Amino acid sequence: MSTNVFFNLSVKDLCASKAFFEKLGYSFNAAFSSETAACLVISDTIFAMLLTEPVFQSFTSTAICDTKSSAEVMIALSMGSREQVDEMIRKALAAGGSTSSKPLDHETMYEHGFRDLDGHHWAYVWMEAPPPQA
Repeated sequence: MSTNVFFNLSVKDLCASKAFFEKLGYSFNAAFSSETAACLVISDTIFAMLLTEPVFQSFTSTAICDTKSSAEVMIALSMGSREQVDEMIRKALAAGGSTSSKPLDHETMYEHGFRDLDGHHWAYVWMEAPPPQA
């Protein structure tokens, strides 16, 4: 049995965040979405729950991270080619995101990233050989 991954991100404007990720080619699972939460489908087993700040805050006793001054997490997703990595960054920038760094080219690994509308750091990575399986 495979493990599904659900990670939660706070968002200021749920409608704007949904529109941003739809421009990147992602979809949402309506069964796990509402007016205050949206289930972003990344793959068959990976999902991001976009939660309005009040809903996100209800799940934690700590403050929501200010992504302009602090890093909370870097979400890294693999792609099939360098060109696919660059295409995702182009889409993110066209949708209103910002680059998080210059592309990193290590010959057998290529990475480039962006920050979404709420400052969450997304990295897209191509690797010549897939990572080892457990």
